[in-house]
Amino acid sequence: MTKILLLSDTHGYIDEAILKHVKQADEVWHAGDIGSLKVTDAIKKLKPLRGVYGNIDDSEVRVEFPEHNRFTCEGVDVWITHIGGYPPKYNSRVIQDIKANPPRLFICGHSHILKVMPDKKLNLIHMNPGAVGKHGFHKVRTMLRFTIDGRKIDNLEVIEFPVRHPGRQ
Repeated sequence: MTKILLLSDTHGYIDEAILKHVKQADEVWHAGDIGSLKVTDAIKKLKPLRGVYGNIDDSEVRVEFPEHNRFTCEGVDVWITHIGGYPPKYNSRVIQDIKANPPRLFICGHSHILKVMPDKKLNLIHMNPGAVGKHGFHKVRTMLRFTIDGRKIDNLEVIEFPVRHPGRQ
């Protein structure tokens, strides 16, 4: 069994509250808009990290992380990309590939909206962990935690951080 912490849209922000959850995971996955390598460097000091770059990421981040990251975790085919859309409204960047060769777990960020939903037509699970950084319109900062055990995706939990107050960073 592998314990996964899934986060996105840090926009250069990392703190001890996030790192506390990093320490409890076996692997951390970042779905883009990292913002600064200080974020991923802090995570990598503690746990293995898989990630992708997002639309706000500079060339330094893009050298270290790909646009798409497709891999197998235990028995689950996983595809992470930053801008991917959601069932059935996938982004034009991925729609042909996802229909031709759907993963079991499709992960993206970008929207800052936490969403977990099945795509029954393609037999996949879509996850967007929302945004855990402080930049953006979201009011609640969120991440996801779940386990992969063989081919089973289970024990899904939403991690929420206190409501942001307008004007405060």
